[in-house]
Amino acid sequence: MLLYGFHAVMARLRQAPASFKSLYVDRHRDDNRVRDLLKLAQQQAVQVTRVEAGRLDRMAGGKRHQGVVAQVETQTISTDLPTLLSDLEGRERPPFLLLLDGVTDPRNLGACLRSADGAGVDAVIAPKDHAAPLTDVAMHTASGAGESVPYILVTNLVRTVEQLQDAGFRVYGLADEADADLYRTDFAGPVAIVMGAEDKGLRRLVREQCDALVSIPMMGSVSSLNVSVATGVVLYEVLRQRQATQA
Repeated sequence: MLLYGFHAVMARLRQAPASFKSLYVDRHRDDNRVRDLLKLAQQQAVQVTRVEAGRLDRMAGGKRHQGVVAQVETQTISTDLPTLLSDLEGRERPPFLLLLDGVTDPRNLGACLRSADGAGVDAVIAPKDHAAPLTDVAMHTASGAGESVPYILVTNLVRTVEQLQDAGFRVYGLADEADADLYRTDFAGPVAIVMGAEDKGLRRLVREQCDALVSIPMMGSVSSLNVSVATGVVLYEVLRQRQATQA
């Protein structure tokens, strides 16, 4: 797998230095960001090769690499739904999951993973046939979250929602037309948030299986937010409520 850009490469250096096959840095860059990266690479015993910017351009295939490109082994957290639910049992903090229904853009997936990591989500779940894979683009956008948050692909998302409900989760789907306001909804206890594709939203059967539908108040002329932006808004409202309860 190819990683590029400071955020993604630095995150992998901190989390899994042994996964590096090669690390290339623009030979003409000598600023603080490069110095910090070189220092961390030295501390982690990862060898750095200084090369011309043109070589990095070719390696990254025209993507914005910021002068740093790495070839690494794929590192993701491997688990399945039964194992996850077993691991979450008995914890003091209520479980918190994110389900993505039809999010096929790897950049949106990466951004959702990044928000999930920041908000303390335990795992991201998506259907195998309607989901973006963890490509290098998704991993780059996730800036390390692709290696810290489990990404579980399931056969049937409706059945997965049923399993979560049986396990004590309350499942909330985001829908623009929902009457329930996000900021007036109580997210106490085990919670799973379901976000739909940006163009179509939640599929009908998924929508019907949710315990409740909520919406984000929109005060301007646009009717909805990008799915990754909306995901961040919803996840951080859940986190805000939980932190307020603990205070």
